[in-house]
Amino acid sequence: MATRVEHFSLEGVLPQERERRWEELLSATHFATRVRLTPPGHGGGLFRASVSRIFVDDLTLVDTRCDPCSGVRGRDLVESASAGHVVMTFTHAGRETVTQDGLTGEVRRGDAVAWDSARPTRFQVWEPLAKRSLMIPRRALREVGGPSGPVCGILDGSAASTRLLAGYLELLAGSAEELSAAAAVSARNAALHLVSAALHAGLGRPGPVPAEAALPFPLRRAAVLRWIDRNLTRPGLTPAAVARAHGVSVRTLHRLFEESGETVAGVVRTRRLAGARADLASGAEPVSVIAARWGFADPSHFARAFGTAYGTTPTCYRAGGPARGR
Repeated sequence: MATRVEHFSLEGVLPQERERRWEELLSATHFATRVRLTPPGHGGGLFRASVSRIFVDDLTLVDTRCDPCSGVRGRDLVESASAGHVVMTFTHAGRETVTQDGLTGEVRRGDAVAWDSARPTRFQVWEPLAKRSLMIPRRALREVGGPSGPVCGILDGSAASTRLLAGYLELLAGSAEELSAAAAVSARNAALHLVSAALHAGLGRPGPVPAEAALPFPLRRAAVLRWIDRNLTRPGLTPAAVARAHGVSVRTLHRLFEESGETVAGVVRTRRLAGARADLASGAEPVSVIAARWGFADPSHFARAFGTAYGTTPTCYRAGGPARGR
């Protein structure tokens, strides 16, 4: 299955053990973090916390409730992590202060925050908190043209793109256990597109080139991406072929992608692998047939590229191997 649901809480844990157990639980369900309960014992009472975690293919949806506490994810913990994630967090109740990249913001009910797991972070929960976080691997966000640079900031919770994403995650959290493997992949892809839209709008980056004077470049790049998506299964989809289809030189084509730190060939490969990945989850065709459809004539080359992108082989992914839920 492409979805899995887990629930954790500190119910039954001895009071003197709750700080250590909360640190272990946060580190296991989010990212490695050092935690302190503040004030100790929550003003003489018992510190309460719980986490529900839903895996939707390689995305993770986490609902967290906790009493006041603080946490630090220092550079040492960041450098020990194996992969970077972009995290979208929506606050449903309470108040929290978050610091990343030297920027500190207070988050309250209705606010949304985007932050980067690859950067040191501090947080302070001031009131009993309830929040929902979507953890997205960087490589997954690249499939839909998400921001390639650092992601950090408070989003406008009233913006249409942010509200649409929040509403979709609410629906996804309530129906994840009912999704088939193929439906989970589709739900995952829809979430990625909504995240990309919310980030570009909320962080003030409507496209990969923010300067108004360069506006034609983002528009032309978007047109090229749409054309690439329609022709992903076309043989010979090289940068030269893409350039010819748009009446520009290969050099000009490459310039359209420079600001995002991507190459044309890299974009084609990423989107082809994403298409093959969806076919592996939704059908029973031989892996070699799927590989050929998406432009990989050599199955062994396809297996290597798929493993580099997703951390597992095509066969293991189809079988629901350990890496699939991550």
